[in-house]
Amino acid sequence: MNAPRQLESDRPLLFLDVDGVLSLFGFSTGTGAPGRFHFVDGIAHCIGDQCGGRLARLLDRYDAVWATGWEEKANEYLPTLLELPDLDLPVLAFDGRAVFGSANWKVEAIDEYAGDRPAAWIDDNHDDDCRRWARERSAPTLLVSTESASGLSDEHVERLLEWAEEVSGEGRRSSPHSANAPPRGA
Repeated sequence: MNAPRQLESDRPLLFLDVDGVLSLFGFSTGTGAPGRFHFVDGIAHCIGDQCGGRLARLLDRYDAVWATGWEEKANEYLPTLLELPDLDLPVLAFDGRAVFGSANWKVEAIDEYAGDRPAAWIDDNHDDDCRRWARERSAPTLLVSTESASGLSDEHVERLLEWAEEVSGEGRRSSPHSANAPPRGA
């Protein structure tokens, strides 16, 4: 598997899933959709109303990478849908291994791309394999798990921004080895 080439940077990496983070599903239809529906290759996706602004805040502190089964389609569709026209992120390739409802198939590509850089990964399907990978990395690592019905929240953004501060520059003297956000529903 060939990971996309990355630039040298002091900023932490942020691996971004799409489904369940930016494209929401499983929400109650009685309360209305939490975003607007858009068709991507004939499939309806509900893009969360605040996702573009939240992601823009994270891009100020992170070098972001798409870690999604969407692969290249993320750069093709999401800049317009998120109202971030200059968004063009590196994309991890998974060689057809994407399995909806899980995330462990992403670990190898994320690990290869991350190398020894601090890395945060936001996804709605972290499992035991993902948590084990995060614990065993030698570089600071943060997993942030979302609910697929609500996706990226202000609380997630604040946690990610705080962590980026902890692991970069002045905050590195007390940087955590590996951290995990509270499990979903906690």
